[in-house]
Amino acid sequence: QSISLEDMIPDEESMLVYTMGGYVKRTNPSEYRQQNRGGVGVVDLNTKEEDFITLFMSATTHSDMLFFSDKGKAYQTKMYEIPEGKRATRGKSIMNFMALSGDEKVTSILAMPKALKESKLSLFMVTKQGTIKKCSAESFKDVRKSGIIAIKLETGDELLAALFTEKGDDIILTTAKGQAIRFKEADAREMGRTAGGVRGMKLSKGDFIVGADVVKKDADTPTLLVMSENGYGKRTALKEYKVQKRGGSGIKTAKVTTKIGTLMAAKVVTPELTELVAISKKAQVIRITMQDVPTLGRDTQGVRIMKLREGDSIASLTCL
Repeated sequence: QSISLEDMIPDEESMLVYTMGGYVKRTNPSEYRQQNRGGVGVVDLNTKEEDFITLFMSATTHSDMLFFSDKGKAYQTKMYEIPEGKRATRGKSIMNFMALSGDEKVTSILAMPKALKESKLSLFMVTKQGTIKKCSAESFKDVRKSGIIAIKLETGDELLAALFTEKGDDIILTTAKGQAIRFKEADAREMGRTAGGVRGMKLSKGDFIVGADVVKKDADTPTLLVMSENGYGKRTALKEYKVQKRGGSGIKTAKVTTKIGTLMAAKVVTPELTELVAISKKAQVIRITMQDVPTLGRDTQGVRIMKLREGDSIASLTCL
């Protein structure tokens, strides 16, 4: 019996790190150590000044990884095909693994679940301008190397997030100006891969979506974590966000002021997520425990999570 390359590779936990400049690598999860809140953070990667980490996720080496771009396309590769690197190494350009066009950026990375048939998952996409689209996850099982169109975008819009959802889950969208809407994932019907989607949220002039996440139907005391460009953050209990119909303008989720700046990111946090890793535009990294992020009401500014140097701002955050 022939041995495939996959049989030779142990299926173990691995971190995938992806940078703004389009570099990707796998790394050992223990490479990132914890720090106290408000600290300056370890600098990750000897990246060029203008490069910083935007996506950070764990999966096993045998996982099929789906990469979604701002242009609404999906690409696929195996986790073990991504080169391994230490914290200070840069990784390889994503162009080595998939045929992205020159100005195309990866905005979401998902690990395909092993038992796709039984899982009855949907793939939910959200654009910056508040359009949403739901497809069956099955239709993304075999993605060719050159990529496939996952959502047809309106001119000027971009794909912000791709998420897996199940029946009974809710979706929560958060905007830069501090609005949030929570609706049932069943509020959007499944569509074919080339369809354009439907309205998820009505946005005020100049506002746009910065965070899209799933509220699992059986989530234990979930909170919505928001972080602003000036390093302020907080969590708010998800029970403070009543379920509305999709397409509305939502409710206030943070008091956005000049002090805290506009919101940069929002994530749903459950008890198994115990740490937060925030990364600034100038590649400053901080890793703190979730307990250090206070749970406050919707109409509050939050507390300073990360001290930023002059001219720096938060680029992305990830929860582990």
